[in-house]
Amino acid sequence: MGKKITDKVTWVGKVDWELKNFHGQEYSTNKGSSYNSYLVRDEKTVLIDTVWLPYDDEFVNNLKKEIDLNEIDYIIANHNEVDHSGALPALMREIPNTPIYCTENGAKFIKAQFHKDWNFVTVKTGDTLDIGSSTLTFVEAPMLHWPDSMMTYMSGENILFSNDAFGQHYATESLYNDMVDNSELYAEAIKYYANILTPFSKLVTKKIDEVLGFNLPLDMICTSHGVIWKNNPAQIVEKYLEWANDYQENQITIVYDTMWNSTKKMAEAIADGIYSADPSITVKLCNVSLDDKNDVLTEIFKSKAILLGSPTINRGCSYAVAGIMEMAKGMKFMNKKAAAFGSYGWGGDVVNQLSTLLKDAGFELVNDGYKTLWVPDNDQVKSLNEYGASFVNSLK
Repeated sequence: MGKKITDKVTWVGKVDWELKNFHGQEYSTNKGSSYNSYLVRDEKTVLIDTVWLPYDDEFVNNLKKEIDLNEIDYIIANHNEVDHSGALPALMREIPNTPIYCTENGAKFIKAQFHKDWNFVTVKTGDTLDIGSSTLTFVEAPMLHWPDSMMTYMSGENILFSNDAFGQHYATESLYNDMVDNSELYAEAIKYYANILTPFSKLVTKKIDEVLGFNLPLDMICTSHGVIWKNNPAQIVEKYLEWANDYQENQITIVYDTMWNSTKKMAEAIADGIYSADPSITVKLCNVSLDDKNDVLTEIFKSKAILLGSPTINRGCSYAVAGIMEMAKGMKFMNKKAAAFGSYGWGGDVVNQLSTLLKDAGFELVNDGYKTLWVPDNDQVKSLNEYGASFVNSLK
């Protein structure tokens, strides 16, 4: 069932309340998601993006209830990833000659994905499509977050169809940002940025500056996941500029794994030391074997510094710690400091290994780390308190 956004634009997407993982198992979607598709009716009729592949037949059938498919003059594919283009094959079986507007990379990727040579019309930044009283202007956005990505601006309605940019994996039937719990909304928005767009932060800033330079009026940002930014849409643009600028809060996150609770005890003692040195600092502890990995990466993104801890296992570190650091390396976090800690039994030098992982991921090490033989005793707990306090002082 479509939902009218304006007299000319109708949301025709799919809300997926049951989605719990995305990109395989790479991204947790505890709040579900939506696949936002938009039907634009002016003198010409345009469909902007489709939905994820599992819902292709449902999408096409629902679209038929909104419009005779043969009345669709153009299809715009802002991004070819299957959560946006998955219903294209089912749709194109119905209207095979309809032009598909996309970037050059978009056409190449869609062909490689579906092995169909549809009627592609490739566009570049500044190219326009006259649809009647409104004009659609295309803006390439490579690596936000794929090489084929683009945005589409609709004059008259002053809507930016931003695709993945400014989105969230957040299921809602309410559509608009001022109709949902904003604490939930921003938690999902920063998680989305931290886990998907962080590696491309410099490009984010550059692209936003470019779009702002067009001086286009902006009444709404229609994303491809989550809410539509209708009430003060500039707020999420401002947040993106903030998040893209080596973002950090007054937070230290302790990321660790533990086998028999030795490393857990170390993490808690360090946390106590941090708090005693500066109660204004937010301290968060994340056990990477228990906590959601994307939530952990979000906390790292928010932090000005982290401490990384692991027991020694077969002369190395925990696989969960190694895994989260491999993900962190891909995120290319900037302007963050770190140190390592760990416990050992009869051998291994896990602290040096963790320090290497931190350096390889771009963190600035502030000391050589702290290691404990087996379980820390009361004296070592006090020493770990002092270590936490000294870590705070090293950040000043």
